[in-house]
Amino acid sequence: MSDRRRILDRVARATTRRPKTPHPGSLATPEPSEGPEAAFAARFTASGGEVAARDPGRPPGEWLTEFVAGPELGLELEVGGVAVGAEVPPQLRPGQPLAALERAEVGVCRAWAAVAETGSLVLESTGGRAVQVLPPVLVVWVPAGRVYGRLEDALLDLAADLPAAAGLHSGPSKSADIGRTVVTGVHGPGRCVAVLEGGDGWGRSRLGPR
Repeated sequence: MSDRRRILDRVARATTRRPKTPHPGSLATPEPSEGPEAAFAARFTASGGEVAARDPGRPPGEWLTEFVAGPELGLELEVGGVAVGAEVPPQLRPGQPLAALERAEVGVCRAWAAVAETGSLVLESTGGRAVQVLPPVLVVWVPAGRVYGRLEDALLDLAADLPAAAGLHSGPSKSADIGRTVVTGVHGPGRCVAVLEGGDGWGRSRLGPR
């Protein structure tokens, strides 16, 4: 018998004798009183994230093209390029030229969901992960109807469709490892902007300082 087989057999015997722990059940976290979209926007921006209310009267890709290059986002991308995740459908893609990930000024991806309870975006951790972490600015489309009040509700509703690994992104990348001083953009984008696909569901844009 191989060493690997012996180890697996020992683990199997040990777990067979271990008593089963009952599931604790629902966490009973209260729903946000202000509604999930408003609550998400408040918590996400409190963590350093930004939200943008798109013009619902225009095609989303056309709006995003002008938003990325316009003064509201504070970038000048007439010559620069963007990186777009494979999961982003054609109608949500900006018109800027595509750039290699290491040179892209903006990344565009699509979330599985947004959670008001934690102010987090639920992003797939496989496939297009590089688009989420390499460009200095990340714009995330949030599907309409997938802004949940509680993380528990999001996981239960999306359980059949979620990938094997998913990440919870609560604003831009932050670290306070050195001297307990918070620095953004260390392990990922320094700016993270959430946009609701269904229109101006956030109420109004809440963009951070440039």
